[in-house]
Amino acid sequence: MEVLRKLLYPVSLIYALVVRIRNCLFDVGVFKSERFATPTLCIGNLSVGGTGKTPMAEFLISLLKDDMRLALLSRGYRRKSKGFVLADTTSTVGDLGDEPYQIYSKHPEIAVAVDADRRRGIRALEKKVSPDLILLDDAFQHRKVKCGFSILLTAYGNLYVNDRYLPTGSLRDSKREAKRADLIIVTKCPEQSSDSQRQRIVRELNPEVHQHVLFSYLAYGEELKGNSHNVSLDYFRGKNPTLVTGIANPEPLVAHLKGSGLRFEHLRFRDHHDFTENDLDQLRRKEYLITTEKDYVRLNGKVDNLYYLPVAHEFLGDDKNTLSTVLAVFMSQF
Repeated sequence: MEVLRKLLYPVSLIYALVVRIRNCLFDVGVFKSERFATPTLCIGNLSVGGTGKTPMAEFLISLLKDDMRLALLSRGYRRKSKGFVLADTTSTVGDLGDEPYQIYSKHPEIAVAVDADRRRGIRALEKKVSPDLILLDDAFQHRKVKCGFSILLTAYGNLYVNDRYLPTGSLRDSKREAKRADLIIVTKCPEQSSDSQRQRIVRELNPEVHQHVLFSYLAYGEELKGNSHNVSLDYFRGKNPTLVTGIANPEPLVAHLKGSGLRFEHLRFRDHHDFTENDLDQLRRKEYLITTEKDYVRLNGKVDNLYYLPVAHEFLGDDKNTLSTVLAVFMSQF
């Protein structure tokens, strides 16, 4: 692996140079950024995945939806549709993509839309929905929109300051762009992270004066939800189920299941994997399947005995209150 990284290192240098030139052209105004009348809040990262964007979007939706008319706009990665699509009761995973479909299924009370052209998507939402706030999912690097407030996520085990650029690492944007964030959230922390550990990370990130750094961990549900019934983790003891994952970083889930005393087979697919008939035939031969919620929405109805373990962000210390306060200050400007 180290030999391969050395061989690909020149490619990473070229990639980093191209990314920096692009950002510079936005900074000096050669490439234009557009600001919209409707407040926009961006949730994103500098890497290709694995920081928990979807659970964070769901956390923010739950936090804000009772006080304002919310909309969420996503690219809808690997969806089958084109252009702008506003979710409704007839929408499918193919129409929206797995993550927006998951969010709409859990939060049908908010407007969920997909469009690769974020500016066009925002205009369509303003015309059709007139929201008080638009959440822009995975849009930190999409600089054609000048967001009102930006939340940058970075995973505890792979901080962007220690990461490499593609293809030798997972960085897709320049580390220098972290300065544009209003808030940095370190996700997937150990639940018992000490003050000294958090202070060490803050020193590593070296935030700007205006930036808050918050810390969250993944809290897994005690019950798995299935396509026929719900069960506890104890249900699978001695049954050797198969774990199926098509996400960027399944290691926290793997560690949680092992820590719960489960023995299982792990079939790992790439992020947003489009399960083929051969894949499904293989899965149908398994007695019990455990998966992630994102994979569940793509597999439900295609295989039996399928279960997923819910997961949500929880904040350490008083960081949830800090987040609420910072967002309230942002919204008070409108």
